[in-house]
Amino acid sequence: MASTINSVHFLTLFVIVTTSMFTVTMANKDWPSFANFNYTDWWSRFGNHNYQINKTQEESNNIIVGGSQNWHFGYNYSDWAIKNGPFYLNDTLVFKYDAPNATSFPHSVYMYSSWKSFMKCDVKKAKMIANHTQGVGEGFKFVLNKWKPYYFSCGEKNGLHCNIGQMKFAIMPMFRPFWPSSP
Repeated sequence: MASTINSVHFLTLFVIVTTSMFTVTMANKDWPSFANFNYTDWWSRFGNHNYQINKTQEESNNIIVGGSQNWHFGYNYSDWAIKNGPFYLNDTLVFKYDAPNATSFPHSVYMYSSWKSFMKCDVKKAKMIANHTQGVGEGFKFVLNKWKPYYFSCGEKNGLHCNIGQMKFAIMPMFRPFWPSSP
């Protein structure tokens, strides 16, 4: 029985990850240049070592989490992540938030190791990667240096900001496109 349940959980997770990756790929701004790929010029693109690669495609980006909204209570960061993807390996997420004071809540950044603890906002199973003061000023920077799902949230009030304040999001960084962008 336990084996069947584990198989169902694995299959469900596999379908969710596959669907998410497909959705992010479809949202990729470079998708049309790949769809128009001309197989007859393969050698000039990949076989010819004198071919100039577009260096802008290789550079990582600094991405402010939440854009102009920064990192604050009540903003839907899962929605933000979907609208601002895809994210690529070696991109840097910048978490900016106000210093704790009498008129604002303190914030932090936690990273979860599992989907289950992320969905439950179980901060006891998460690791604090930025405290109340690290997001002030230039913000806390986190590099997406591994090809794996990343789960982030605010851990304040024992997960209240994560649960009610929507201060959580998950992303899966993609490999950068190896083909040059269209002119």
